[in-house]
Amino acid sequence: MSGVSAIGEMRFSQDHFWVRLDDETQATIGLTDYLQEKLGEIYSLRLPEEGEEFIKDEPFTMIEAKNGRRELKAPISGEVIEVNYEAAEVPEIINEDPLTEGWLVKVEMASGLEFDELFTEEEYEDHLSEAEDLEED
Repeated sequence: MSGVSAIGEMRFSQDHFWVRLDDETQATIGLTDYLQEKLGEIYSLRLPEEGEEFIKDEPFTMIEAKNGRRELKAPISGEVIEVNYEAAEVPEIINEDPLTEGWLVKVEMASGLEFDELFTEEEYEDHLSEAEDLEED
């Protein structure tokens, strides 16, 4: 059966989030290594509350970092079921370990289809090299 995502699989959004499937309906969201590097040291971030819902492609967090403040768009729609308060209190862990310790929120996904639409690791790598080509002009 192709097209069915595996538990533990990671996908990536255009806005440089990773989304990891925890089970059929739940996923963990965090920043990619690429984004934390571009932002520089993260000073603060505003995370949604548990029970809050957000919609794919709508702003869901604001990050203040060395290279400016940035509003980031949600990679998928869902309801927040857990928040990584440690990341909010000690944002450096996002810089140090964006893919594990530095996760941001766990969500109950509104639709698994949105997960399937995210970039695979390979597609994300391609997306990054295209983005870098654009920046060099």
